Amino acid sequence: MSNDPLTFRFEDDGETPNNPRLPLVLYRGAVDVKSAADPAAAFETAFGRHGWGDGWRNGIYDFLHFHTRTHEVLGIARGRARVEFGGAKGQAVELEAGDVAILPAGTGHRRLSCSPDLLVVGAYPANNCFDQHRPAHISHDKAVADIAGTALPEQDPMFGKDGPLKSLWKLEP
Repeated sequence: MSNDPLTFRFEDDGETPNNPRLPLVLYRGAVDVKSAADPAAAFETAFGRHGWGDGWRNGIYDFLHFHTRTHEVLGIARGRARVEFGGAKGQAVELEAGDVAILPAGTGHRRLSCSPDLLVVGAYPANNCFDQHRPAHISHDKAVADIAGTALPEQDPMFGKDGPLKSLWKLEP
């Protein structure tokens, strides 16, 4: 990993709840994908070793969505993408091969553009329950309540029990 983790906070915009207490965490260059025969496997191995499962390989949806009862990790195995985090009033972030983004429950996200070779590995912590919503397709009050009740992951998906996520994500106000 080339730098310290980057963090982003997004306010509830009335449509996308985001997460009032936990920041999105971005690790730039967390995985050396250039030397890997199967770069996606490197993410799958790390995520699985640290208790993040129900993984998938694909891209990032081009429509705004969020999860209210689980956190999500996205590892960029190949290519690059411009992703809007935080909903319609959020921030566009460039992601490239080797990057890892950890989204707290409620964080709106959608792909704005990508290279033709984009490959993303996603996963979820074992102690959460997968769901997916679009703004206006769930009661905003219910979404906010579900987000508040989502348990913290037991480990950082890349760096385990002592990884930076453990100090960056705390439920104290």
